[in-house]
Amino acid sequence: MAANKSEITISVIISTYNHPEWLEKVLWGYEVQTYKNFEIVIADDGSAAETKDLIEKFQAQGILSITHVWHEDNGFQKSEILNKAILASKADYLLFSDGDCIPKNNFVEIHQNNKKSGYFISGGYFMLPMHTSKAIKKENIHNQEVFQKDWLYANGVAKTFKMNKLSSSGFFEKFMNFITPTKATWNGHNSSGWKADIIKVNGFDERMQYGGQDRELGERLVNLGIKSIQLRYSAIVVHLDHKRGYKTQESIDKNKAIRKATKTEKSIFTPYGVVKKNEG
Repeated sequence: MAANKSEITISVIISTYNHPEWLEKVLWGYEVQTYKNFEIVIADDGSAAETKDLIEKFQAQGILSITHVWHEDNGFQKSEILNKAILASKADYLLFSDGDCIPKNNFVEIHQNNKKSGYFISGGYFMLPMHTSKAIKKENIHNQEVFQKDWLYANGVAKTFKMNKLSSSGFFEKFMNFITPTKATWNGHNSSGWKADIIKVNGFDERMQYGGQDRELGERLVNLGIKSIQLRYSAIVVHLDHKRGYKTQESIDKNKAIRKATKTEKSIFTPYGVVKKNEG
């Protein structure tokens, strides 16, 4: 059953836009989490009624505690809806992921057990091809086959070193987290941090559309003095394939310029975030 409000220690904020088939698979993943004291806040960037109907179906089942935060479709406004979801969240600690990322059953527990004052956590993902993404059924998620090598190989996933993200444990898992050359950055698909720290930097910069708006938030957290914890081989999601019709060179160039200014000026606070500069 869903956790009581008084028991919630983590708010899982999941972004989505008009892909209920993928969101359903993701929510199946949260139904079997080993750690139960969390809520889900769905940051919906203007999806049609099919997504609302799906969420209401899950809410009625009572397994998950779900809040649906929605605004009208006005193009790619993920940063804005994420800020609204931050305000709607009930916990002191926020875990961010996407509506195309199925969590391993210990996903929330790993973030819960490793959260630490003065730090944010950067987790990992394993990208699936489209045909494998479509092949996944509820039972494959509930019994965790979707995280097992044999099932993935049998369903068209190529054998690569990255498969170790799904199977690492014990010393090897910790060793791989330590030696990975990938920086522990804030990534929208799998990162968590203290709500108070995120509010201090004023959340996501709403000028930014697709292309690095999550990283820019992390860069302001670093400028604030927040350090990062690398859990690329511990906190894992499988990333379902999808097209990115909202990806434009214009938005990428604009975002690069904003990120460059954040780094150069060592900015901590964006006036275009949770609290707007004209709101007093």
